[in-house]
Amino acid sequence: MNIGQLARQAGVPIDTVRYYERQHLLATAQRSAGGYRVFSDTDLTRLRFIRRAKALGFTLEEIGELLRLSDHRGQDMAQVRDTAVHKLQDIEQRIAELQRMQAALGQLVDACPGHGDLEQCPILAALTEPRA
Repeated sequence: MNIGQLARQAGVPIDTVRYYERQHLLATAQRSAGGYRVFSDTDLTRLRFIRRAKALGFTLEEIGELLRLSDHRGQDMAQVRDTAVHKLQDIEQRIAELQRMQAALGQLVDACPGHGDLEQCPILAALTEPRA
């Protein structure tokens, strides 16, 4: 299949395919006699893997490691699980930080009457006052 067909079937833009090729997440495509990239079903499977891993929050570096592990299917799955556990912990930390931010901003919004002199705005005051 050509690059357009691959991109369409994987649900990504053509530029993404080229980028993943440059990042060595996809093998360099074979070329047709006319110089066009030619991709296989294996490339499609790999591209879908990358897309799904990105949707779970894995970085391209982490995806590269998962792909390297996936290429050696006869080995133990402990490293794959460890990578997923680490990513899960990272996501949980980010969620906790977002919840702290949500609570703090919610308090500021609740304290602001939404009208009156800007000098009395609790949101601006909290953002400009020096931290203790």
